[in-house]
Amino acid sequence: MYLSDMHTHSIASGHGTQCTISGMARTASQRGLRLLGITDHGPATPAAGTPSYFRSLICAPRKRFGLELLYGIELNILDTEGHIDLEPELLDRLDYAIASMHAQNYKNDTRDRNTRAYINAMKHPRVKILGHCDNPQFPVDYELLARAAALEGVIFEINEASLAPYGYRGDTRDNNLEILRCCRKYSIPVVLSSDSHGAEHIGDFTCAETFVHEAMFPESLILNNQIPKLKTFLTS
Repeated sequence: MYLSDMHTHSIASGHGTQCTISGMARTASQRGLRLLGITDHGPATPAAGTPSYFRSLICAPRKRFGLELLYGIELNILDTEGHIDLEPELLDRLDYAIASMHAQNYKNDTRDRNTRAYINAMKHPRVKILGHCDNPQFPVDYELLARAAALEGVIFEINEASLAPYGYRGDTRDNNLEILRCCRKYSIPVVLSSDSHGAEHIGDFTCAETFVHEAMFPESLILNNQIPKLKTFLTS
């Protein structure tokens, strides 16, 4: 069992998600998690969190239902220069950020330019995780991405919603194998993420856990159960 889930979305992300942060925390606590990350979509996502919402998170409770919470954001990468959709003054005050590509905000480009977009985005010090960069819609050079991630202190996620039967990104297995190969090569940790929109999938890593174990990825490089190390990494 894994004890943390650092990529989840509340009602503030839109998408028809109806669960509040309090409801997310209650479910996570009931499922035995010790640490929950709320990472609602950035303002460029239609109907998602506004700057004022992310400003309010600064004062949000850090413990609910016996569970510890971190407050972050899933940023939208907007272009190949790595521009993102929250101003630095607010981003710097959140605990951490995931940087991701979404079709609504980023026009698919060449493999080299997509790679450059990720590399430029991860230069912001609050960006700590690359979000679902297994997506075949946005091909990247994982070797270059991993080298840059190692230099910038950024990690990869293995996204349950990419590997689960209900996922919509297509077949991501080969890309995830390449991510794990590069992470093993450069000793880059990963986190397993539910990417749960609402409470339904919080803490559910069924497919992601099976995948990393079948790939014989070292447990020492999976941070979900290394809570003090994970918190220090995300918030430093």
